[in-house]
Order: sequence, then structure tokens, then C-alpha cells
Amino acid sequence: MNTSPVSDKRHCFPPQLIAHAVWLYFRFPLSLRLVEALLLERGIAVSYETIRRRGKTFGPDYARRLCRKMPGRNDVWPLDEVVITIAGRKHWLWRAVDQDGYVLDEIVQSHRNTKAARRLPTRLFKKKQGIAPKRMITDKLRSYGAARRQVMPHVEHRSHKGLTNRAENSHVPLRKRERVMQGLRSPGGLRRFVSVFSAVRNLCVPPRSKRSAFQNRVHRIQAIAE
Repeated sequence: MNTSPVSDKRHCFPPQLIAHAVWLYFRFPLSLRLVEALLLERGIAVSYETIRRRGKTFGPDYARRLCRKMPGRNDVWPLDEVVITIAGRKHWLWRAVDQDGYVLDEIVQSHRNTKAARRLPTRLFKKKQGIAPKRMITDKLRSYGAARRQVMPHVEHRSHKGLTNRAENSHVPLRKRERVMQGLRSPGGLRRFVSVFSAVRNLCVPPRSKRSAFQNRVHRIQAIAE
């Protein structure tokens, strides 16, 4: 990951080193102490607390600089929600992906109703400059149907549990990280983390097509270089 943050003389580490540490933390299911150990093996002495602070400071900047996928009228948007318990309270991470598993947008909310379901497609529709998808796929939650009729009434809607596998699979990496992090501390912390985590993960999502092992390796190398 060669993306460099804005130069700041207060930081004693080179921008490339900061970028590499942030990349390791957000790309792989590693704890802060494991990232510290990996850097130490390379002769770089940096504390896990420094890595945490740099990730919090520069992570959002990296997420903004990473390439965004352009919307298309033939896109398919699988939508799904997953419950995450924070401090004993349930919160819902609403997520939209496309046909390739690329995370388009996600919102953390404390409710699971029509109003909550409407926020994600509304924000996504505005973010995509008014370009609606070819089809929206959800599970059997009725709130999605009501939200779709209010936001994108002309978009085809398919509601079936077996069709949302692509959206459900996008939750798996986050669940792994949740276990490594031993839970999340606050809804705000969850929002900040997933905004960077999903942006970094999107770089490594290969297109949904038959590709050789060599092409997949090239895709990963390009993702790391970016």
C-alpha cells in the first residue's frame, strides 16, 4: 500500500511505514499487538498504541484516496443487515454490495425497521449520482420492500433468503475481525473502523468472472501497490 498521508513533521516515522502498518491492520485479521510483532521482526520498533493512533488518524484519509468503483445501470445491489452487540446493546450494520461483492455503502443504526432500511438505499442512490441499479436483492425482511417503494419504485426487487449470499458473505471478514478485536467499544468506533476496513477490502475483491490463478495474483499485486 503506497498511499501516503499528508506530511506532518510531528510524526517520527516515514509516511510509507505508517501506510504499511495501517494496511496490515485493516487488511488482515491481525490484532494491534500482532502487527507490532510483525514490524519488530523487520527491525521496526513501534508500539501497538502508536499503530492504533496512526490508524485512527490516517485510516479515513486512506479510505478517501482509494479508488471508487463507478456505478452502472446493469448493477445488482444485494442488501443485508447484520447485528453487532456493543456494550450489551444491539446495533445493526446495514450493507449494500454489488454483483462482484464490492461494498458500496454501509450504515450503523440502532433500529431494524422501515425507516432504518430506507436510509441505506437513499444515501446510496445520492452517492451514485442518481443512477439506480438494475435489480435490488434482499432477504424476507418486509422493511426492504417498503423502503424500495419509497426510494426507487421502478427498480426490480427480488426478496429471497437464498439470493443474498453475496451480501451475507461480505459480513464474514468483519466477523473475523470482531473476534480478533474482542468486540467493539462504541457505535462510532464501529463506523470509523468499517469505513476504512471495507475500502481496503474492496481493493482485493476480484471481478466476478472466470480468471486464472495468474490473473488473481496480478490483481492482488496491483491492490497492494495502490
